Amino acid sequence: MNTRPRTAATPDGLDLRGSTTLTIDLTKPGRQEPAKVEQSGGRDVVERLRSDIVSSVFEPETRLKFADMTKRYDVGIGTLREGLSQLVSEGFVTLEAGKGFRVAPVSGEELIEITEHFIELEKRAITDAIAHGDDDWESHIVSSHHRLNIIEKLSWPERIERHSEWVQRHREFHESLVAACRGKWLFKLRSLMFNQLDRYRFVTKMAPQGLGKEKFEEHRQIMLATLDRDAEKASALIEHHIRDTSERARTML
Repeated sequence: MNTRPRTAATPDGLDLRGSTTLTIDLTKPGRQEPAKVEQSGGRDVVERLRSDIVSSVFEPETRLKFADMTKRYDVGIGTLREGLSQLVSEGFVTLEAGKGFRVAPVSGEELIEITEHFIELEKRAITDAIAHGDDDWESHIVSSHHRLNIIEKLSWPERIERHSEWVQRHREFHESLVAACRGKWLFKLRSLMFNQLDRYRFVTKMAPQGLGKEKFEEHRQIMLATLDRDAEKASALIEHHIRDTSERARTML
């Protein structure tokens, strides 16, 4: 007899593993109501929380109140606590006994350290990607740069109106460059550092000098060097791109 647990599914057949389990307590008399199934799984909450912190919806050192956040993300306290605890381990949130969760503070010293780690990881990742990327990888780089460039060609007021789209497309472009990297842990670590760096860089992205045409030209040059399979040039361009943006952010802290 097959005793494997059955997987809960939606009417569409979608796998709900990772979502809150539907439970009924059979030890109590009377008709039992199923426990509330939360609309957002734990992984989704972590991603939304991280995105809100990175984009400064929650500014550094903001207290994260359960009452407000369970409503914002439409989840229970347990799921929210798990999500916040994961972000503590990633360095985006702090937990202090008796005072609860807060958005992690920022500092110039930390930005310098994050920048150095990210540069090292990104250069290793793009070198590996260039060595092993195929035609599909190249096509994705071109398409993601095109999507990014659509917004970067707009006037300053128009870019501000579509800033949230720019942030997402900027992330997608940089991820496309290293998508062919074979190192799973290398990719995970560079993604963590990218998120940390993006939080710091956000202040420059909202300033005209942070979204200047020279940064857009840098994106194009990085793309071309990568497509030419010139790992040395691509690495050098990326390092300059990252250091310059980080320095702008450091002067604004």
